[in-house]
Amino acid sequence: MIFSSLRHLFLLEQVSASRLSYLTHMASTQFIGGRRRASEYGLQLKRTFSVIHGSLDWLTPEAREYVVEKARLCQPENIHVCDGSEAENAALVDQMVRAGTLKKITSDKFENCYLALTDKRDIARVERKTYICMEKEKDACPTVRFGSKAFLGNWMSVESMDFQMNRLRFPNSMAGRTMYVIPFSMGPVGSPLAKYGFELTDSPYVVSSMRIMTRMGKSVLDYLQQSGEKQFIRCLHSVGRSLGMLSSWPCDPENTLIAHFPHRNEVCSYGSGYGGNSLLGKKCFALRLASSLAQREMWLAEHMLILGITNPEGKKKYIAAAFPSACGKTNLAMLKPTLPGWKVECVGDDIAWMRFDSEGNLRGINPESGFFGVVPGTSMKTNPYAMKAIHKNTIFTNVAMTKDGDAYWEGMEDEDLDLDEVEVTSWDHRRWTRESEFTAAHKNSRFCSPAHQLEIIDPAWEDPKGVPIEAILFGGRRERVVPLVYESNDWTHGVFTGASMRSLTTAASLEGTVRRVNHDPFAMRPFLGYNCGQYFQHWLDMGKVANAKLPKIFYVNWFRKEERSKLPGGQDPKFLWPGFGENSRVLEWIFRRTDNEDVAISSPIGLVPKYGALNIEGLTPAVDMENLFAIRKDDWVREVQGIREFFEDQLPEDLPGPLWTELKKLEDRVASMP
Repeated sequence: MIFSSLRHLFLLEQVSASRLSYLTHMASTQFIGGRRRASEYGLQLKRTFSVIHGSLDWLTPEAREYVVEKARLCQPENIHVCDGSEAENAALVDQMVRAGTLKKITSDKFENCYLALTDKRDIARVERKTYICMEKEKDACPTVRFGSKAFLGNWMSVESMDFQMNRLRFPNSMAGRTMYVIPFSMGPVGSPLAKYGFELTDSPYVVSSMRIMTRMGKSVLDYLQQSGEKQFIRCLHSVGRSLGMLSSWPCDPENTLIAHFPHRNEVCSYGSGYGGNSLLGKKCFALRLASSLAQREMWLAEHMLILGITNPEGKKKYIAAAFPSACGKTNLAMLKPTLPGWKVECVGDDIAWMRFDSEGNLRGINPESGFFGVVPGTSMKTNPYAMKAIHKNTIFTNVAMTKDGDAYWEGMEDEDLDLDEVEVTSWDHRRWTRESEFTAAHKNSRFCSPAHQLEIIDPAWEDPKGVPIEAILFGGRRERVVPLVYESNDWTHGVFTGASMRSLTTAASLEGTVRRVNHDPFAMRPFLGYNCGQYFQHWLDMGKVANAKLPKIFYVNWFRKEERSKLPGGQDPKFLWPGFGENSRVLEWIFRRTDNEDVAISSPIGLVPKYGALNIEGLTPAVDMENLFAIRKDDWVREVQGIREFFEDQLPEDLPGPLWTELKKLEDRVASMP
């Protein structure tokens, strides 16, 4: 095995928990996954590394070998093995405050909350620099039509990426810094649905954030030691050698690169300290690598929330829902119903792992333990539960701050903050007022908060068996065409519905033009860990699992607007549906449909509510139901054509046959409309 000689020497030397010693001739040992020796890269490798916190004895032999290997590559000054304790986190937070990485929010309204302000070039996911690395491009990305640009995944060969990472990025990248070893679990520790990882990083911001977003620390280490579990996801992260524009936020945005190696369960991320680029348990592990694992092991790793909804009679069901980022997932997961007697509880707001149990129930867990939500627009009106949760033990990134130490962001104008009396400094260090032409908080600013603080966290959110999923929702931002809600005709039609999802672009990514309608299959376009056509086939195959009790599949659109052509000149169209808590009315109809109540009728696109079946009693102002549910032939002719062009352009060889059949059926149904 490559690098096995290092492991043997490591074991023979009986390295202590406080010191790692290496022989000088080890500089010629190969790196795992590399094609060249360290000496060929011209690296000057240190002889020793100090372990300043924790112990290498806490690690399994496999994890210890991984840490040693990457320490020799990245050349940190020290190694810190994280235990996840309050004391450890307090020390790291204090360190970041002194370095200027974090500012304490001193307002009495916030308890133990901090603000991080990033480099202006490190503010979002960088999808164009994010790659899936396999030996064959076909395994990672569909073959596109000749002359077309592929956008369902980025591929780079394993050999090329290893060269990029092991020669151009990571060598000496942690010089003068501490390498933090983060043991973490995605899912409740010990759950049959859980997976484990080690992230090595030189960012204390990542450590504190991963402590919120994952089950992290000594409990994971103890479980791995006691269970004998040898499999783990390898995650290597460095903010890079450059200090960027702010010394308090080191990054190397010009050289940022994020690589996934599904065949060896590894993620490497260089140059960015922001969110999904650096918290590698999130999108990188829980979606990209997990989706590939799920295909091999016959389960689902999805960009979905999970909520529990209980009717006035006390009957409870669980629903999963997939929307692109910044399309209301968190608001729906934490919904406050307006319907009397109904209750919603949150299992998770972003990612769902689901597997059929022995009785055929599709059971889901939230693999995360925190919320990493978009801040702008969050208020007591839109999401009161989130507002209460994020006022304690939260790390904010790129929101504004008042001179008095209060946090501020767009959308919270109704809060008790007099903007005419306070001085506000924007996220990018400029004085801000109501008249400013720039926003106070970055449009992709975030809160990172522990899930257990949520008032409506579901009692079963950490049940190791998961919760039974009875309905799956797809949706996105569509101002036209798509009605408020419709139900798929069957599982295959539901897969087609997910495969043909389209939505206005959001602020979560640097790429894309805001307000452009893009194809985003299953809300997974940026997060697929393998060929999208094979992913669609995997969903179809899940529908064939023996004894499977398949959930019903629905499509929702909270964002439909008035027809612009019917408005007076220059008037902006308004939303037809009030959204937020009123979405409970749609969930009620879905709840009833999962019990097969006769409250739906067929339409060319699927099953829609019968007249009067959707409870709109008490809605003020009155909703224009005719326009909200209008299915217009001209619109859907264009919609079907857009779906066909997408399939023919991006998946001409890889789209499963049943989905071509579903497209033809939809074309025929639309063509027969009057």
